[in-house]
Amino acid sequence: MNIQVLYLEGCPNHPPTVALVRHVVADLGIETEVEELEVKDQEEAEHLRFLGSPTVLVNGVDIDPSARERTDYGMSCRIYDRLGVPSRELLVAACAVSHGRCVSG
Repeated sequence: MNIQVLYLEGCPNHPPTVALVRHVVADLGIETEVEELEVKDQEEAEHLRFLGSPTVLVNGVDIDPSARERTDYGMSCRIYDRLGVPSRELLVAACAVSHGRCVSG
């Protein structure tokens, strides 16, 4: 499993998102590295399908199913259900789907 956290330099939600991802992965017993990628310009944002900072991808797929059809890539902040950090539930569900098993969080 490949997990990436895409972020903008100075994003206050980047560190807590990485900590949450690492905690969820450990809790689920999934052995994987969490890759942190700084997005530096609009071209890179479009190439990486970056919907704002932070964006979490599991095996290249956005953890938020409602965002998977979006194409408004850019250099901005990202909000998850009125929060700057994704929910534990989104992460658990994305890991479960990508890991091919039912996992409870």
